[in-house]
Amino acid sequence: MSTTLTLEELTGQLAALEKEASQAIATAVDAAALEQLRIDLLGKKGRLSGVLGAMGRLPGDQRPLVGQRANVLKEQLQALLQQRQTGLRQAALAERIAAETIDVTLPASHVPPGHRHPLFSTTDAIVDIFCGLGYRVVEGPDIETDHYNFEALNIPADHPARDMQDTFYLPDGQLLRTHTSPVQIRHLEQHAPPVRVIAPGRVYRRDAVDATHSPVFHQVEVLAIDEGLDFSHLRGTVTHFLRAFFGDLPVRFRASYFPFTEPSAEVDVQWRGRWLEVMGCGMVDPAVLEGLGLDPERWSGFAAGLGVERFCMVRHGIDDIRRLYNSDLRFLEQF
Repeated sequence: MSTTLTLEELTGQLAALEKEASQAIATAVDAAALEQLRIDLLGKKGRLSGVLGAMGRLPGDQRPLVGQRANVLKEQLQALLQQRQTGLRQAALAERIAAETIDVTLPASHVPPGHRHPLFSTTDAIVDIFCGLGYRVVEGPDIETDHYNFEALNIPADHPARDMQDTFYLPDGQLLRTHTSPVQIRHLEQHAPPVRVIAPGRVYRRDAVDATHSPVFHQVEVLAIDEGLDFSHLRGTVTHFLRAFFGDLPVRFRASYFPFTEPSAEVDVQWRGRWLEVMGCGMVDPAVLEGLGLDPERWSGFAAGLGVERFCMVRHGIDDIRRLYNSDLRFLEQF
């Protein structure tokens, strides 16, 4: 048996290997089969290594020719393996996408019922009571001027009440409103008395966040201006509202102070065995009416304001105002 090979025989083996390997790589069904094929072709004991091992039986001047051809074939096979690997990955991804595709036009099999946030349902309940008394809802901008937020409400620049209503100041003398009373001033500038309005909305103050305070909260303010209104009208309106909202509970008025009302009062309800402060109110200060061009000898009125969060927390037994803003479904689904 001859121990020599000819150049033609080895190059023929390389050509046959190229043809067989190319076909096998193109038909590999998955990544595992492709990896096994790589080992069989290019591994230390693979077919290409077997051909290279036979170069020692060639004459010395022919070996570089076979080595050069074998290196070119190796690079070709590596490129084919890489291309097939990429193709298999893309095919697997396309198959997965097709299998997991969701038809978003199909009707949902289950739609959980939605409901109003407790803050909004509380606001709606308050508004409904006052609308039943003949009041209308008015709204205004969250970004206000110093004039509407303070000056027009008898709170000049050096007034100590500004410390209790420190707010967020913006360029050009603007600020975030600290109450919805500016809405009442704007309404009176455009509408002559008699008026009966309520102004619900979001307000802002530089309060530290804790269980009972938030820098952003909601208010509903009430205003009535007419001829002959006095404190008995205020007392009757507030008492009716509180009993409509909380039930037939004891209500008391305590003397207090607000810059834009005189006389002024804090209002408490007896809730679960203790007195709880729920709102402030008072007769509109004549200085506010004069600033609007209204004759305080002819017109009088009363105003009241309440925090929606306080009413919501009392009604539902919520112990921390932050629960209303955390968007925790475990909490919200109770309502």
